[in-house]
Amino acid sequence: MKAITIHQPWATLIALGEKKFETRSWATKHRGPIAIHAAKKVDKEICLEEPFRSVLARHGYTADNLPTGAVVAIAQLAGSYMIYNTVDNGVHIVRCPNNEYEFTKVEFIWRPESVFGYFAEGRFAWEMVDVKQIDPVPAKGQQGLWNWEG
Repeated sequence: MKAITIHQPWATLIALGEKKFETRSWATKHRGPIAIHAAKKVDKEICLEEPFRSVLARHGYTADNLPTGAVVAIAQLAGSYMIYNTVDNGVHIVRCPNNEYEFTKVEFIWRPESVFGYFAEGRFAWEMVDVKQIDPVPAKGQQGLWNWEG
């Protein structure tokens, strides 16, 4: 199964269903099952900021008890979409073939989702659906997409 390593708290936010899009500087053609791997790195400062602090607390997490170095969820990667930022309408993604802009097919990114990712124009939003949180399974992560044998 393909896997993606994501720093904490973002990996746990996906596992909890609180973060729907993982933002990346690159698109992917992969669709289907993907393991969400929590890196060993935890951004403890961001965990204290809102809305991170309250969302994590609602699920019993703090910067000190987030799982690290483990697969924490299995999801379906439904798509990889271009991010646009227009002056009049704000940040949104376009769910269109070939990333061609068509206003009738845009999805606006609202809070807290907009805070949980780096939605700069020209980046990509990977849509995670059917997310299933699992008990952490220790694994060594890698950059990019990698194969997890768990």
